[in-house]
Amino acid sequence: MATSLSRLVIAGLSGDSGKTIVSLSFVVALKRKGHSVSVFKKGPDYIDPAWLSMITRRDCRNLDTFMVAPEVVRQSFVDHGRNSDIAVVEGNRGLYDGRDAAGTNSTAELAKLIDSPVVLVVNAAKTTRTIAALVRGCQTFDPEVKIAGVILNRIAGTRHLRVLTDSIEKYCGIPIVGAIPKLGDDSTLIPGRHLGLITPSEYQHDKVLRTRLEEIAEAHLDVDGMISIAETAEQLDCDARVKPRRVPGIVKIGYFKDSVFTFYYPENLEALEAEGADLVPVSSLDDQRLPDVDALYIGGGFPETHAEQLAGNRSMMESVRKAADNGLPVYAECGGLIYLARSLKYGDAVYEMAGVFEIDLEMHGTPVGHGYTLVEVDSPSPFYPVGTKIRGHEFHYTGPSSGLGEVASCMAVETGTGVGNGRDGLIYKNTLACYTHVHADGVDSWASSMVSRAAYYAKTRTGRRTGGGGGNN
Repeated sequence: MATSLSRLVIAGLSGDSGKTIVSLSFVVALKRKGHSVSVFKKGPDYIDPAWLSMITRRDCRNLDTFMVAPEVVRQSFVDHGRNSDIAVVEGNRGLYDGRDAAGTNSTAELAKLIDSPVVLVVNAAKTTRTIAALVRGCQTFDPEVKIAGVILNRIAGTRHLRVLTDSIEKYCGIPIVGAIPKLGDDSTLIPGRHLGLITPSEYQHDKVLRTRLEEIAEAHLDVDGMISIAETAEQLDCDARVKPRRVPGIVKIGYFKDSVFTFYYPENLEALEAEGADLVPVSSLDDQRLPDVDALYIGGGFPETHAEQLAGNRSMMESVRKAADNGLPVYAECGGLIYLARSLKYGDAVYEMAGVFEIDLEMHGTPVGHGYTLVEVDSPSPFYPVGTKIRGHEFHYTGPSSGLGEVASCMAVETGTGVGNGRDGLIYKNTLACYTHVHADGVDSWASSMVSRAAYYAKTRTGRRTGGGGGNN
């Protein structure tokens, strides 16, 4: 099969070049023009995709060739872009930045994988003709990367723009399709914090943001020029894939869904449903106890900035702790691990957490773990057989201050930090908590094991038949 989907990768020379504001503004402009837009984010990010999802009211999909096999990434792009007029992919970091000197897993390699033209966003502050040299260098560095246009960011004035435009058009031969001035206070349209931007679930000015993004697009982007570049994308061949038919609900899996816990890949939730799970949203802030569920999934988020509220809802924390004591299958990632710890020190305050694990955590001023992870399951666990190798990612400012040596773990860390001492994957009965995030498309057994364990728990708890298996006993 093949698709003639119009598509565009919005890349940069570095992080903080302005890719997110450009991507959001472009998408808003496309929506205003009546286009159906699919959105994607290169890499393992959760926050930028959440903003793209909010603006389009459509799930943004991550395209990550480290956690997920390239052929599966390409197929995912085709599957989720097929029913749209145009696909917009926001890159991450610099165009050629990857895990090594070869640029493995870079935005450039992704652009080649999906055969997409690239528009390069450049921070032009305090420089002129040198920008042309940088763009020209990107063009010749890998001629297979189709750099088709440039967007200049932080323009100081008309003279600055004229010199930049003349230089790039003369030496690079590609058009300027955007010139954004220094926005001053408006550069903080979306407030940030230690992990980057805040999440949409904590933002109260949706209409104001949309209006400002529309203004940026109308005044500073050549939207039609960008569309024309996207339309130059050639037909993309891809194997046909039959999506698995959803199994009728055989178990109920709760998952924390609120302003604290928002870091879930859509594919993870969909994979659980495809295996037979009815998903039950739970608020860690407002609900007083867990509903009647057969398993619990706690994703990542910002429990540290909500620590006082979380700790104030003791009834929910006690409900989770008692459920874990009774053998409820619980899978927790990063923020979920924090929630299940004994305590969290944030600033000068110490907050009591759920206490499933007798481990104390503290917040640091710089990242404790940041980047891709490689872990191997080397001890029995509720969800993974011994010997399972997992490719994931981590980004956390917390780490253990005490208790680490007293808690069982099931993962040896080959690359990354984990909880420390070369370990990750804390284990207590049927609970597993790790700093490593996984993507269901990259860990085939994750969803089936989660549902299987939930079904076994439901069967042994109530004696009712669920149709599930027995998990990894």
